Amino acid sequence: MSTNPEIMVSVCCITYNHEQYIAGALESFLMQETNFEFEILVGEDCSTDATKSVIAEYALRYPGLIRLIAHESNIGAIRNQVDVIRKARGKYIALCDGDDFWIDAGKLQKQVDFLEANPGYVICCHHSKVINENDDIVYIKAQPVSMEFDYQDVLLGKREETRICSLMIRNLDAVKAVGQEPWYFETYGTDTLFKLYALANTGKKIFVMPDVMACYRLHTGGIWSMIDSRLRKRRMISDFNLTIKNFKYSGLMKKELLKIYIRQYFLFDLRNWKISNAMNTIMNLL
Repeated sequence: MSTNPEIMVSVCCITYNHEQYIAGALESFLMQETNFEFEILVGEDCSTDATKSVIAEYALRYPGLIRLIAHESNIGAIRNQVDVIRKARGKYIALCDGDDFWIDAGKLQKQVDFLEANPGYVICCHHSKVINENDDIVYIKAQPVSMEFDYQDVLLGKREETRICSLMIRNLDAVKAVGQEPWYFETYGTDTLFKLYALANTGKKIFVMPDVMACYRLHTGGIWSMIDSRLRKRRMISDFNLTIKNFKYSGLMKKELLKIYIRQYFLFDLRNWKISNAMNTIMNLL
């Protein structure tokens, strides 16, 4: 879908069984104060609770601003994300899952202003608070500072304060093409691979603003944040292998990636009798 010059930002939200959280997310989108038009697209993945009806009520109250994209069957978070992003008409795309929310009414304006003035960056993020199910603060950086990351940084795992709820990205074909990559649908830490793909395909960088403008929520229904630590580690190893198979890197970077595998994942593979997997990973990096 082509962009609409009248719409500067497409807020793209995916949600599943977020009945108790989705209204908070939508309200945080609606409170944005901008000098440009934006749209709100919500991909609802056939929830088993009342998430869809909450969004439908908001869409009726804000016609032309909030658009409910309801799936008749559950297609999974990645396909939901790809579908919503494909429908985005804005020059920029701002991402936020339905269980997270924004806390600064100037968030979209600040990020657009930065990206408009700095063509060398494809993504603009900002600092976030991490909260639990009771809205208690679990983490917030004591002294937020500006940061930037390039392709090699993210490849080596440097991506501090680039959570999906903070991310604004240029709406480019080179970015959205990730939805045509079969391996993308095998990822677990999908947002990291999404960022890496955007950097690889555009040659641009990520900028992190020092402002704290979003809340990332840890809860038992979270896709990633609250899963068993052993399962999380297995998924991280899977993503690591997808990364080294599908992205380019120099001989020097290959050595750094091998160090990361040995330091973070090798012993885990051995302890879980994944010896052949370990050998395959090492051979791919030699």
